[in-house]
Amino acid sequence: MTFPDKPLRRTYTRSDFEFDLPPELIAQYPLPERTASRLLHVVPREKSDIPALTDMTFKDLPQLLAPGDVLVFNDTRVIKARLFGKKAGSGGRVEMLIERLTGEDRALVQLRASHMPALGAAIELADAQAIVLGRQDRFFEVRFEATFEKAGGLVAWLNEHGQMPLPPYIHRTAEDTDEARYQTVYARAPGAVAAPTAGLHFDEALLAALDARGVQRAMVTLHVGAGTFQPVQHEDLSRHVMHREVYEIPAATVAAIEATRARGGRVVAVGTTSLRALESAADEKGTLQAGHGETALFITPGYRFKVTDRLLTNFHLPGSTLLMLVAAFAGHQTMRAAYAHAVHAQYRFFSYGDAMLLEKESPSLQDENFPSPSRGGSGRGWGSGDGIPSPLTTPPQGERGEK
Repeated sequence: MTFPDKPLRRTYTRSDFEFDLPPELIAQYPLPERTASRLLHVVPREKSDIPALTDMTFKDLPQLLAPGDVLVFNDTRVIKARLFGKKAGSGGRVEMLIERLTGEDRALVQLRASHMPALGAAIELADAQAIVLGRQDRFFEVRFEATFEKAGGLVAWLNEHGQMPLPPYIHRTAEDTDEARYQTVYARAPGAVAAPTAGLHFDEALLAALDARGVQRAMVTLHVGAGTFQPVQHEDLSRHVMHREVYEIPAATVAAIEATRARGGRVVAVGTTSLRALESAADEKGTLQAGHGETALFITPGYRFKVTDRLLTNFHLPGSTLLMLVAAFAGHQTMRAAYAHAVHAQYRFFSYGDAMLLEKESPSLQDENFPSPSRGGSGRGWGSGDGIPSPLTTPPQGERGEK
């Protein structure tokens, strides 16, 4: 009988990304100052499951970057995508959350009502109606009927009549301050229904400090959809269907990244949305293509990153696709330890929470093979052992998978 030289590659399941998060660590409001957030610098180690972890503040970011590096930002702008109306005729209450704008007067939306409206039904809104045209899985296609010419178009009408779509783990209604704070200072292209939250930590003063240090800036646009909060339903990750999002890579960004590589600089993605746009637009050799596209890229451990060298990101939900992405980038064991440290040190989590700067796991570690994990536990070992305080093994009620 013969055995392979190395054990079989590890197969991850949803349970490998579950952990207990104390509800009080879920940030419900932003800090008064954007750059006052904490920053955890995470550096994987080749011969240890325990990464180098350094507690910093977000204002320290420039000293972690070198002249000639390029930060790639997502310049999408959040629209006021939450609407409330009633069914024409019955008067039944309807809540609508736009997933994606698909035309000058059309959108894919999520609907919440006691009874879902039939095809052709009208939903009465402020100074408008939404006609249900069809259904695509969990989403409905609707056409808005209003005099948008007078209002300046659908986006302007939404800004007047809609509400800022705060994530479901923020347990309050949107307030006036959220109109500015749930938006990056460099937001330009309207179309997102969730913020690219890693960018919320930047203010104009910090951007100026990065410029002064010689750190370059480049932009991509990826309109974050409501599907980003879709939970992973299956234990078998291969059965998860990723939501689709529209992105654009400008030619100037392709040129900036090529120039960065030529001078030996690093490509730093600001947020998982910027990373997904870059990786989706690259061929197998890492050559970026400028232009528009649509991505349903689901990144899990084993993915080989073609463009991104470092990742700036917030802390993500247990069992979420975003947690799987960062585990693919920095290493599963590394992220288990980092999250255990963050919980123990009481970092603030999710959209209005704190940030991490992740160094990419070395290719030698990415190529390692691992034995298949036990399937009996939920998030077993996220930070357990080796003297690191460990989160428990079940997510907070009602919170798993919502970004």
